[in-house]
Amino acid sequence: MLAGKPYLAYTEDDLTLFNERQNARRLTRLYNATTEEEFDRRAEILRELFGAIGDECYIEPSFKCDYGYNIKVGNNFYANFDCVILDVCEVNIGNNAFLAPGVHIYTAAHPLEAEARNTLSEYGKPVTIGNSVWLGGGVIILPGVTIGDRTVIGAGSVVTKDIPSGVVAAGNPCRVVKPIVN
Repeated sequence: MLAGKPYLAYTEDDLTLFNERQNARRLTRLYNATTEEEFDRRAEILRELFGAIGDECYIEPSFKCDYGYNIKVGNNFYANFDCVILDVCEVNIGNNAFLAPGVHIYTAAHPLEAEARNTLSEYGKPVTIGNSVWLGGGVIILPGVTIGDRTVIGAGSVVTKDIPSGVVAAGNPCRVVKPIVN
Protein backbone atom coordinates (compact mmCIF):
# COMPACT_ATOMS: atom_id res chain seq x y z
CA MET A 1 0.00 0.00 0.00
CA LEU A 2 2.64 2.51 1.09
CA ALA A 3 4.83 1.65 -1.91
CA GLY A 4 2.03 2.64 -4.30
CA LYS A 5 1.55 -0.93 -5.54
CA PRO A 6 -1.88 -2.54 -6.02
CA TYR A 7 -3.37 -4.08 -2.89
CA LEU A 8 -6.73 -5.20 -1.56
CA ALA A 9 -7.80 -2.90 1.26
CA TYR A 10 -11.01 -4.74 2.03
CA THR A 11 -10.13 -8.38 2.23
CA GLU A 12 -11.03 -10.61 5.16
CA ASP A 13 -7.48 -11.99 5.07
CA ASP A 14 -5.82 -8.70 6.01
CA LEU A 15 -6.81 -7.89 9.57
CA THR A 16 -3.91 -5.44 9.93
CA LEU A 17 -5.37 -2.85 7.56
CA PHE A 18 -8.87 -3.47 8.92
CA ASN A 19 -7.71 -2.88 12.50
CA GLU A 20 -5.72 0.22 11.53
CA ARG A 21 -8.77 1.71 9.78
CA GLN A 22 -10.93 0.84 12.79
CA ASN A 23 -8.48 2.64 15.08
CA ALA A 24 -8.59 5.74 12.86
CA ARG A 25 -12.41 5.61 12.88
CA ARG A 26 -12.37 5.36 16.68
CA LEU A 27 -9.98 8.29 17.08
CA THR A 28 -11.80 10.53 14.59
CA ARG A 29 -15.13 9.69 16.27
CA LEU A 30 -13.64 10.69 19.63
CA TYR A 31 -12.16 13.85 18.10
CA ASN A 32 -15.42 14.83 16.42
CA ALA A 33 -17.32 14.29 19.69
CA THR A 34 -15.18 16.75 21.66
CA THR A 35 -16.53 20.14 22.60
CA GLU A 36 -15.09 23.47 21.56
CA GLU A 37 -13.52 23.89 25.03
CA GLU A 38 -11.51 20.65 24.85
CA PHE A 39 -8.36 22.01 23.16
CA ASP A 40 -5.99 19.75 25.08
CA ARG A 41 -8.04 16.60 24.42
CA ARG A 42 -8.23 17.42 20.71
CA ALA A 43 -4.47 17.93 20.54
CA GLU A 44 -3.91 14.64 22.38
CA ILE A 45 -6.10 12.72 19.93
CA LEU A 46 -4.38 14.28 16.89
CA ARG A 47 -0.97 13.38 18.32
CA GLU A 48 -2.14 9.78 18.64
CA LEU A 49 -3.76 9.72 15.19
CA PHE A 50 -1.21 11.49 12.97
CA GLY A 51 2.23 10.23 11.97
CA ALA A 52 3.75 13.63 12.82
CA ILE A 53 2.29 16.89 14.02
CA GLY A 54 3.81 20.31 14.57
CA ASP A 55 2.96 22.97 17.12
CA GLU A 56 -0.33 24.87 16.90
CA CYS A 57 -2.28 22.33 14.88
CA TYR A 58 -6.05 22.72 14.88
CA ILE A 59 -8.79 20.95 12.95
CA GLU A 60 -12.46 21.89 13.21
CA PRO A 61 -14.73 18.86 13.56
CA SER A 62 -15.83 17.00 11.60
CA PHE A 63 -12.65 15.38 10.35
CA LYS A 64 -12.23 11.99 8.67
CA CYS A 65 -9.26 9.95 7.47
CA ASP A 66 -8.41 6.37 6.51
CA TYR A 67 -5.41 5.57 8.71
CA GLY A 68 -4.10 8.81 10.21
CA TYR A 69 -0.52 7.64 10.68
CA ASN A 70 0.29 8.58 7.06
CA ILE A 71 -0.62 12.23 7.73
CA LYS A 72 2.24 14.57 8.66
CA VAL A 73 1.55 18.26 9.27
CA GLY A 74 3.91 21.07 10.19
CA ASN A 75 3.57 23.98 12.60
CA ASN A 76 0.63 26.36 12.54
CA PHE A 77 -1.75 24.07 10.62
CA TYR A 78 -5.47 24.79 10.42
CA ALA A 79 -8.22 22.77 8.72
CA ASN A 80 -11.78 24.10 8.78
CA PHE A 81 -14.98 22.01 8.97
CA ASP A 82 -15.51 18.77 7.03
CA CYS A 83 -11.94 17.98 6.04
CA VAL A 84 -11.37 14.48 4.60
CA ILE A 85 -7.91 12.98 4.07
CA LEU A 86 -7.75 9.53 2.49
CA ASP A 87 -4.24 8.60 3.53
CA VAL A 88 -3.38 5.19 2.07
CA CYS A 89 -0.05 6.85 1.21
CA GLU A 90 1.71 9.72 2.92
CA VAL A 91 0.19 13.17 3.03
CA ASN A 92 2.88 15.70 3.94
CA ILE A 93 1.70 19.23 4.73
CA GLY A 94 4.18 21.99 5.54
CA ASN A 95 4.15 24.84 8.05
CA ASN A 96 1.50 27.58 7.98
CA ALA A 97 -0.94 25.63 5.81
CA PHE A 98 -4.61 26.59 5.94
CA LEU A 99 -7.52 24.54 4.62
CA ALA A 100 -10.94 26.12 4.17
CA PRO A 101 -14.15 24.12 4.79
CA GLY A 102 -14.74 20.94 2.85
CA VAL A 103 -11.19 20.31 1.62
CA HIS A 104 -10.60 16.71 0.54
CA ILE A 105 -7.17 15.18 -0.02
CA TYR A 106 -7.04 11.78 -1.70
CA THR A 107 -4.08 9.42 -2.02
CA ALA A 108 -6.19 6.36 -2.92
CA ALA A 109 -6.63 5.49 -6.58
CA HIS A 110 -8.29 2.69 -8.51
CA PRO A 111 -7.54 0.98 -11.82
CA LEU A 112 -9.16 2.46 -14.91
CA GLU A 113 -9.82 -0.97 -16.43
CA ALA A 114 -13.16 -2.37 -15.21
CA GLU A 115 -11.92 -5.94 -14.72
CA ALA A 116 -9.08 -4.85 -12.46
CA ARG A 117 -11.28 -2.34 -10.65
CA ASN A 118 -13.94 -4.99 -10.01
CA THR A 119 -11.40 -7.00 -7.97
CA LEU A 120 -11.49 -4.11 -5.43
CA SER A 121 -7.78 -3.57 -6.03
CA GLU A 122 -6.50 -0.09 -5.31
CA TYR A 123 -3.19 1.70 -5.06
CA GLY A 124 -1.95 4.97 -3.64
CA LYS A 125 0.16 7.96 -4.57
CA PRO A 126 1.46 10.42 -1.96
CA VAL A 127 0.39 14.06 -1.74
CA THR A 128 2.71 16.90 -0.72
CA ILE A 129 1.52 20.38 0.22
CA GLY A 130 4.21 22.99 0.85
CA ASN A 131 4.66 25.75 3.41
CA SER A 132 2.31 28.74 3.59
CA VAL A 133 -0.31 27.17 1.32
CA TRP A 134 -3.98 28.13 1.41
CA LEU A 135 -6.58 25.74 0.00
CA GLY A 136 -9.96 27.37 -0.61
CA GLY A 137 -13.33 25.86 0.26
CA GLY A 138 -14.23 22.59 -1.39
CA VAL A 139 -10.81 22.01 -2.95
CA ILE A 140 -10.11 18.42 -3.95
CA ILE A 141 -6.50 17.24 -4.21
CA LEU A 142 -6.06 14.03 -6.25
CA PRO A 143 -3.43 11.30 -5.69
CA GLY A 144 0.19 12.05 -6.53
CA VAL A 145 -0.11 15.86 -6.49
CA THR A 146 2.49 18.26 -5.10
CA ILE A 147 1.58 21.88 -4.33
CA GLY A 148 4.51 24.27 -3.94
CA ASP A 149 5.18 26.78 -1.14
CA ARG A 150 3.24 30.06 -0.85
CA THR A 151 0.53 28.92 -3.26
CA VAL A 152 -3.21 29.64 -3.09
CA ILE A 153 -5.71 27.20 -4.60
CA GLY A 154 -9.09 28.78 -5.37
CA ALA A 155 -12.34 27.47 -3.93
CA GLY A 156 -13.91 24.52 -5.71
CA SER A 157 -10.77 23.57 -7.59
CA VAL A 158 -9.91 19.99 -8.48
CA VAL A 159 -6.12 19.65 -8.42
CA THR A 160 -5.13 16.86 -10.80
CA LYS A 161 -1.48 17.84 -11.45
CA ASP A 162 1.39 19.48 -9.59
CA ILE A 163 1.11 23.21 -8.92
CA PRO A 164 4.32 25.28 -8.55
CA SER A 165 5.30 27.60 -5.71
CA GLY A 166 4.14 31.19 -5.43
CA VAL A 167 1.04 31.13 -7.61
CA VAL A 168 -2.72 31.42 -7.50
CA ALA A 169 -4.31 28.42 -9.20
CA ALA A 170 -7.98 27.57 -9.69
CA GLY A 171 -10.48 25.63 -11.74
CA ASN A 172 -11.43 22.13 -12.75
CA PRO A 173 -8.93 20.98 -13.65
CA CYS A 174 -6.87 23.39 -11.56
CA ARG A 175 -4.52 25.64 -13.54
CA VAL A 176 -2.15 28.46 -12.65
CA VAL A 177 -4.00 31.79 -12.90
CA LYS A 178 -1.24 34.19 -11.92
CA PRO A 179 1.95 34.51 -9.91
CA ILE A 180 1.82 35.92 -6.39
CA VAL A 181 3.94 39.04 -6.21
CA ASN A 182 5.15 39.92 -2.71
